[in-house]
Amino acid sequence: MRRESKGRGGKTVTVVAGCLLEEDGLKELLSDLKRRVGSGGTIKEGNIEIQGDFAEAVLKELEKKGFKVKRSGG
Repeated sequence: MRRESKGRGGKTVTVVAGCLLEEDGLKELLSDLKRRVGSGGTIKEGNIEIQGDFAEAVLKELEKKGFKVKRSGG
């Protein structure tokens, strides 16, 4: 999991990469995360992207769902 803003017009997104889930599982996880943080998001190249800086909230939600999460970057 990481935050990105480079190449996005100054906007920050929270990226969840490396989820070993099928497409349907990613869509369900994306929906749960968007609902949890109250923001939009999408799936690009197998990564979940949540609009905004929600690293802590996403981290807690993923851990609650049983995922082992490692933060990268700042």
